[in-house]
Amino acid sequence: MHAFDVLGDPVRRRILELLAEGEQTAGSICAAVQREFGISQPAVSQHLKVLRDNGFATVRPEGTRRLYAVDPQPLRQVDAWLDHFRRFWTPPLEALATELARGRRERRLRGSGPDERKTP
Repeated sequence: MHAFDVLGDPVRRRILELLAEGEQTAGSICAAVQREFGISQPAVSQHLKVLRDNGFATVRPEGTRRLYAVDPQPLRQVDAWLDHFRRFWTPPLEALATELARGRRERRLRGSGPDERKTP
């Protein structure tokens, strides 16, 4: 399965977001995904299997629990592929950052910025 096929599913993306916060038990992942998407435990398990089988997640047993974590390698590959397209959004974002900095500087020079207000 291609990385974007794996990441194209909103449930799998949400699971990866949960895992990005740190290692999670299968039960906690399942509870969160069931609450947000209203899908069954076996359906969540299938999504976890797809993530494992395609290298996006690792699992390690701890007693009777299974702990899942993000495996960053496939995400690095996606990031490398996206490098071809960054030129489409990087310059506009840099220009926006410049304009924001310019506006902050002008407010600071005028003394009317929110950071410049004095508290009694």
